[in-house]
Amino acid sequence: MSTTPQRKLTPVTLSFTDIPKPSPQEQARSQPVVILHGLFGSKQNWKALSKAIAARLNTRVFSVDLRNHGESGHSKDHDYQHMAHDVVQFLEEHSIDRPIIIGHSMGGKVAMNLALKNAPLDRLVVVDMAPVKVKLSADFAKYVESMKEIQESNVKKQSEADAIMKKTVADLGVRQFLLTNLKRDPVSDTYKFRVPIETLGGSLEKLGCFDFVLGQDHYDGKVLFIKGNRSKYIQEKEIDTIRAFFPNARIEGLDAGHWVHAEKPEAFLKLVTEFAVEK
Repeated sequence: MSTTPQRKLTPVTLSFTDIPKPSPQEQARSQPVVILHGLFGSKQNWKALSKAIAARLNTRVFSVDLRNHGESGHSKDHDYQHMAHDVVQFLEEHSIDRPIIIGHSMGGKVAMNLALKNAPLDRLVVVDMAPVKVKLSADFAKYVESMKEIQESNVKKQSEADAIMKKTVADLGVRQFLLTNLKRDPVSDTYKFRVPIETLGGSLEKLGCFDFVLGQDHYDGKVLFIKGNRSKYIQEKEIDTIRAFFPNARIEGLDAGHWVHAEKPEAFLKLVTEFAVEK
């Protein structure tokens, strides 16, 4: 166990969408679900899936904007310790008891941090992220630089932003995903990013971290890892590490890239909702 003194963490208030039980009179089929998005994502990316999960499980679903994302507060501190602390505060403030946590990518690491720090969870779904320290893809630095260029160009149309980003980001789907963070500034009548680009760009190294010790830290609850078979974020060599940290983990692959839930929503929903009601 680390002997580093624990610094006082200042939580950020998290924006969220709360989908109530579709049939209030009927019993929920599972515990409430809390969804944590990935880097540059937001609760809006999970809007349709949140509703589908709520309908299939007749349970309450919370989709959360993590700090420095979506409509949540900003902070110069952007690391897993702070993000996990924010989520713990969120669960306490909203009296969410033993939820199922679903986390994609960066949100997956936040979810694993919660579990390994003994937050009171029912079970965990980790989407295309392994419990390892790894350097983030150089693509993310390119995204940040492109976003900075757009910000400095004072664009007045989304198409202008897309044209700038296209120079370094060829994939239309990725561009559309990143550009969901653009928001029109009513004062200047130009588009600005609602996320703090400098803060997130400066945090890329921290976001590759995983500060837990093999053979010492573990979570014995139910865990489902869903990997994209065309993604590099969970590799065969990391399966033993997953099982060391999460002895009761089940690992499923879908024919998708990193955004598994967006590429294969029906297969993803089936895996998640069946896992949520497993005894």
